Amino acid sequence: MSVALATPVHKRILLKLSGEALMGEDAFGINRATIERIVEEIAEVTRLGVEVAVVIGGGNIFRGVAGGSAGMDRATADYMGMLATVMNALALADAMDKKGLTARVMSAIAIEQVVEPYVRPKALQYLEEGKVVVFAAGTGNPFFTTDTAAALRGAEIGAEVVLKATKVDGVYTADPQKDPAAQRYTRLSFDEAMARNLGIMDATAFALCRDQKLPVRVFSIVKHGALLRVVLGEDEGTLVYA
Repeated sequence: MSVALATPVHKRILLKLSGEALMGEDAFGINRATIERIVEEIAEVTRLGVEVAVVIGGGNIFRGVAGGSAGMDRATADYMGMLATVMNALALADAMDKKGLTARVMSAIAIEQVVEPYVRPKALQYLEEGKVVVFAAGTGNPFFTTDTAAALRGAEIGAEVVLKATKVDGVYTADPQKDPAAQRYTRLSFDEAMARNLGIMDATAFALCRDQKLPVRVFSIVKHGALLRVVLGEDEGTLVYA
């Protein structure tokens, strides 16, 4: 089937990208070829009329300064991590603009000379206009991860699913790199995932998704075309449902 004729199963998605996903094979920072490939995958989905919001992490940048944060106040270190996500969001939006997508970065902490603040009605307006919205700075609060930000923003914007992009193509019974007999789950309930302690997201994010009945699909952003296959409802990754 032609992609142009394909019918997506989701109208609005929240894509959770880790900062590490932008590194490619580099030790830290942003790999240009990698970010361009990810943006092309997002562009394929938007061409189908899917509304896309993104929450980005900051591990690729903060990892480079994490040694200096040893012994640092936790809240201060978390704010540094939030600023790293703003840098990633700007890079992602710039790459999107160069691909012909219209992107808007919205930050949970005020840096109005650089990006606009997160305002829910404005974010919804952008999505309805076909713009890609990139949420930066996590929740704006220390002690909360970008997984929690993804769950929170996903619920706020009425996303149909949170797509957690990782380097592994789903959730397995064991570490597939260590155990060749490990099996991929195609579907799991939130309760099953918690009972088996699979560590898909942090507990706060996971509980929020479960309470809001917001499904999570874990898939590999490294695997070419995986995001498109997820949006088309194909057997890709692992679906965690309420």
